[in-house]
Amino acid sequence: MTDLAEFAGLVSGDHGLCVVSTLRPDGGIRSSVVNAGVLDHPATGQSVVGFVARGTARKLADLRARPNATIVVHSGWQWTAAEGGTDLAGPDDPLAGIDAEGLRLLLRKIFKAAGGTHDDWDEYDRVMAEERRTAVLLTPRRVYSNP
Repeated sequence: MTDLAEFAGLVSGDHGLCVVSTLRPDGGIRSSVVNAGVLDHPATGQSVVGFVARGTARKLADLRARPNATIVVHSGWQWTAAEGGTDLAGPDDPLAGIDAEGLRLLLRKIFKAAGGTHDDWDEYDRVMAEERRTAVLLTPRRVYSNP
């Protein structure tokens, strides 16, 4: 199954908090907590899970070398996982068709999809640029959950 409807339905349950796992260079698993949401991929239009990573994040280095991840969202005891390949869009990770303005809007779109709101979008944009934030877009190959 690759439908993200259940995943999207759980995002609001805990402020979009999800656990993302990537593959380290030594073959181990690296897991961390991110805010994520479901949105349309800006190039393909397909539903994806998106989150934002700081430019210096180790998970981002993992994804540059091995562009696959698993991300899990939960609300209470209900959870849904999505596994798949990732596309990166950021100042150090250009994605065809996404210019600087497109990236600025994409980072906002991901933040909103994860349930985020902001009182000062100019400040948000400034911080995202300063931290060289990158959009991570996971296209699901497999989606599964508990019964």
